[in-house]
Amino acid sequence: MNSHRGEQPVLITSAAPSYQDQLTARRRRYALIMSMRIPCIVLAVLFAQVWWLALGLILLSVPLPWMAVLIANDRPPRKAEKPHKMTPTRRALTTAAENRSSR
Repeated sequence: MNSHRGEQPVLITSAAPSYQDQLTARRRRYALIMSMRIPCIVLAVLFAQVWWLALGLILLSVPLPWMAVLIANDRPPRKAEKPHKMTPTRRALTTAAENRSSR
């Protein structure tokens, strides 16, 4: 019956994800980026004897809050792809006699 079974699923809407889903994803991104700051500071303290490595880790951790805010506040771009929509197949109407003769 359904000739489209092996293909991509048919979308019934081209709507963007809900605001709540977007907010949840943005919060996760912010938390992930900010969680990278703590290991940088801890590693800088542990590698205090190697001053250039400690300084590099501190300098790496300084722009992380700024980057986290910018990345988290950025909404995802709208999808440029066209949704895969089901196209109905049109069949010609035939009479019962034509159906019997075609078998």
